[in-house]
Amino acid sequence: MDKIMSTRMDETVIQRIGLLAKKLGTSKKAVIENAVRDFAAKVEAEQGVDVLAQTFGSWQRDESAAETVASNKNVMRKSQERYKR
Repeated sequence: MDKIMSTRMDETVIQRIGLLAKKLGTSKKAVIENAVRDFAAKVEAEQGVDVLAQTFGSWQRDESAAETVASNKNVMRKSQERYKR
């Protein structure tokens, strides 16, 4: 799903995006998306940055998924018992 992004840019950059889009027979959106992808790839290659490796770390945990579920169920059960009394 596409999201809307608003930004202020130098007028010459906007004109250049328009000219590139017209010359390539594509949309301005495609020109900007491709430029960002290419720039990101260049930066990642130069700096040895791996975006996926940085984001996959959020899924690493010390316990198994089953242990996490059991812990959450236990907390929920205790909170429900507290209101029964």
